[in-house]
Amino acid sequence: MRAVIQERLRCPLVPAGLALAVAVLLAGSTGGPGRVLAAGEGGKLRVYVGTYTGGESRGIYRFDLDLASGALTTAGEPTESSNPSFLAFHPRGGFLYAVNEDGGSPSGDQGAVSAFAVDAATGRLTFLNRQPSGGGSPCHLSLDKDGRNLLVANYGGGTVAVLPVQPDGRLAAPSAVVKHQGSSVNPERQKGPHAHSVNLDPANRLAFVADLGLDKLLAYRFDPARGTLTPNDPPGASLAPGAGPRHFAFHPSGRQVYVLNELFSTVTVFSYRPESGSLAELQTVTTLPAGFGGRNSTAEVVVSADGKFLYASNRGHDSIAVFAIDPAHGKLTATGHHPTLGRKPRNFALDPTGAYLLAANQDSDSIAVFRVDRNTGALVPVGAPVATPRPVCVRMATPPR
Repeated sequence: MRAVIQERLRCPLVPAGLALAVAVLLAGSTGGPGRVLAAGEGGKLRVYVGTYTGGESRGIYRFDLDLASGALTTAGEPTESSNPSFLAFHPRGGFLYAVNEDGGSPSGDQGAVSAFAVDAATGRLTFLNRQPSGGGSPCHLSLDKDGRNLLVANYGGGTVAVLPVQPDGRLAAPSAVVKHQGSSVNPERQKGPHAHSVNLDPANRLAFVADLGLDKLLAYRFDPARGTLTPNDPPGASLAPGAGPRHFAFHPSGRQVYVLNELFSTVTVFSYRPESGSLAELQTVTTLPAGFGGRNSTAEVVVSADGKFLYASNRGHDSIAVFAIDPAHGKLTATGHHPTLGRKPRNFALDPTGAYLLAANQDSDSIAVFRVDRNTGALVPVGAPVATPRPVCVRMATPPR
């Protein structure tokens, strides 16, 4: 496992928090030289937090995470941007991308994606350019393994788009925009398509899109040279009517996919065959403890780098649910629920060493830090949550040495 962590930390900027190979271990892949940080040895990680702007929030906030103590401290002024609610690093470091979750009105207004250069010495962000996202209310983005293309899911528009990445990190206009069609059974949330996340499989060959409005995980063949998406055969998988698939994570082995269902507060486990892209449902489990009767929706799902544990955030119960993953078949067993010390936890991230989990509590304006027990997956709070206005997304990067 340490060898895996070391390999993932060889670049100056390493994003963390999603599953291995589709932005689940590190919100991207890695490359390039740099010093390896081992858990507990000290050193710092840069932390970038995407927010909803308005009120006190100004955009993307920067922090330092002390790997010895778990202390999270402010690092400079925020970078102004409109509703940068989800972030992703370029796989070779040096660039950060943010959705601008705007648009989505009945008139068909589009949102955008912004590109930033990351200063290697200070971590400061410099705005490069901004391109339309191909739909309204973009809410999730990821990059292919070589950093040649950025893929973005537009919730309001029910579309997924591909934006080529230029050598200088700037974004070109979309090379492909795919619009979903249809609806499902929930009259409030599923009157039409709502693409909620997009990630590539470990082979960088198939793109999967979780569409909350259609109750589907849709599969597309991805051509990185042309930046195009073509429907795959088989076309993906269906979730239970009304489940509302939101985000998903591949297991590091590449043999299982875990789909988080926002409206039902469940995780559905699929086996995955990479040669065809076919998915077969294995199990669906609740993210809530027995006896909870309040309102809840889920937001983020992350698989640990060693493939032993899965984490999911509950908004309403305001907790991180922890599951042990069976190494034989990938099925889940609930092991506990840990309060996030705040309200409405959205995205969260495991740091690249696997020692800490940082959770964004949107409605209590805070980031909570937890130490991870690697044997049980349990989370132990580290100090009090750190004030951050309207946090939504957490990404981490190792500074150059």
